Amino acid sequence: MNAAKDRMGPDEALDLIRESGKLVVAKGKKVVTLNLKKDAPSDDDILSLVIGPSGWLRAPTWRRGKTVMVGFNEEAYDGILGG
Repeated sequence: MNAAKDRMGPDEALDLIRESGKLVVAKGKKVVTLNLKKDAPSDDDILSLVIGPSGWLRAPTWRRGKTVMVGFNEEAYDGILGG
């Protein structure tokens, strides 16, 4: 999925994220990891992390298995991809 080209609004983003089990969000040097079943974040909490100022899902966004990654952080990518 290319969040920069295939724009995804809040409702679609929530559907994608709720289908997964884990959400990893990078904003600058800060990385937030949520176990969606254990942490049970509200929809508003999720949207505040993943929706950018444009009102669309932030890019880059990708899914690997049951993990959705939003934003860029090299260390988080290495942890998820096993690099």
